[in-house]
Amino acid sequence: MREDDILVTGASGFIGSAVVRRALGRGLRVRVLVRADSPRRNLEGLPVSVVVGDMRDAASMRAAVNGVRHVSHVAADYRLWAPDMGEIVRTNTEGARAVMEAALAAGVEKVVYTSSVATLRVAGASGPVGEDAGMAADEAIGGYKRSKVLAERLVEKMVAEQGLPAVIVNPSTPVGPRDVRPTPTGRIIVEAASGKMPAFVDTGLNLVHVDDCAEGHFLALERGRVGERYILGGQDVSLREILGEIAALSDRRPPGVELPRWPLYPLAHLAEGAARLTGREPFLTVDGLRMSRYRMFFTSAKAQRELGYAPRPYREGLRDAIDWFRAEGYLQ
Repeated sequence: MREDDILVTGASGFIGSAVVRRALGRGLRVRVLVRADSPRRNLEGLPVSVVVGDMRDAASMRAAVNGVRHVSHVAADYRLWAPDMGEIVRTNTEGARAVMEAALAAGVEKVVYTSSVATLRVAGASGPVGEDAGMAADEAIGGYKRSKVLAERLVEKMVAEQGLPAVIVNPSTPVGPRDVRPTPTGRIIVEAASGKMPAFVDTGLNLVHVDDCAEGHFLALERGRVGERYILGGQDVSLREILGEIAALSDRRPPGVELPRWPLYPLAHLAEGAARLTGREPFLTVDGLRMSRYRMFFTSAKAQRELGYAPRPYREGLRDAIDWFRAEGYLQ
């Protein structure tokens, strides 16, 4: 007999906590996997069943999935820099393997695996990229992107060869409330809203409200085809426009200086060197600069067509993010 409707990994995180709230809103019985040392601020007051474990540990994953109907695997190490970049790769690939193997062994009905648009090739694209633009791991910039490509290929292989009942979703860049850590994009919002970003580089992102991304997870669970992947994005926006909107929402003057990238690389190397001494993740990284050469624009047409996915305007996500950061004391 099934005890809970869904297990959510990474439930204390940004996307994961939004998925938990969406599940509860649907009246589902929710089980969450959290590490022993994970802050649980995003889960306070929520009627969930908590299992303490590590997604990389096979034994703890077998215990976590026992008796659940569905699994939403959201957990990931989402950092663009670490003293040991291999740690990000190991965590995300080993975690995906352990979760998928446990779900398969337990006979869960369906799995939603949270990948990322980081697995898609934007270099050389003439317009927004779709699900057919997959890239190889050796094409990926940085440990995080490489890890997500490897993990996504692992899940695809298990679907094809072992009958894993998984649907893959590829969120773009989520923004909104409860970005506790905050994420790399959340850090940009905090810095810009605090008046600490006087300049920018020419790049672009696809922004999606985190709650729309969470809704997309359940649309994929309910309507997604096993073995398919769906981009859960919002709107394509230049960094100049994003910073201008943040300035308007924060009653600040928008940055007016566009910088070339080449002078920033020495500063990025210095920032990473300092981070190795302090243990604090640098705001400017070499991989971040390399990624910024491309406009990371994507289309969610497939999800809209097949799932009924309908994201709201990106400005609402920025507004909700700034309101939350302000209320929680992140802004200066």
